[in-house]
Amino acid sequence: MDRRRFGHTLLAVAGSPVLAAALPLLAGGCGRRQTVPQVAYTLLDGRAGHTANLRGKVVLINFWATSCVTCVHEMPTLAATWHRYRPRGYETLAVAMQHDPPALVARFAETRALPFGVVIDNTGAIAQAFGNVRITPTTFVIDKRGAIAIHHVGAPDFSALHAQIDRLLAEPA
Repeated sequence: MDRRRFGHTLLAVAGSPVLAAALPLLAGGCGRRQTVPQVAYTLLDGRAGHTANLRGKVVLINFWATSCVTCVHEMPTLAATWHRYRPRGYETLAVAMQHDPPALVARFAETRALPFGVVIDNTGAIAQAFGNVRITPTTFVIDKRGAIAIHHVGAPDFSALHAQIDRLLAEPA
């Protein structure tokens, strides 16, 4: 897989022309991070949330689907990452894609005991706000100031991701 760096963003390119849909998000220019889109969401447990309320934390936002083999495979590692970094001000938000049946998403989260927030993007508005996300998994890591520090399409290299999370957690808010 070819990996290209755009400013602070690492984009994995798997030869798919659909990846061009992610490029508008990178338009902020080299050296400057784009602010996380302002979107409201509802967690599976019914609690309302908003991306503005995530400031002060390092947040991983993962767009996924129950039909995505890679997504299902990486969920235990995402859970382990959440457990590892949560005490230091880290959060994870798993956003199920619009096409995913809500009952299937809820059952998946329950049977896997996902410890972090799970959202069903039933209208597609969240994916649209993040640059029209269409490929799963797509992962964004937001820094403490509310800026997108990492944008990754495909399965991440978790050791590299952990090193970046450590670096972001050490930065001032």
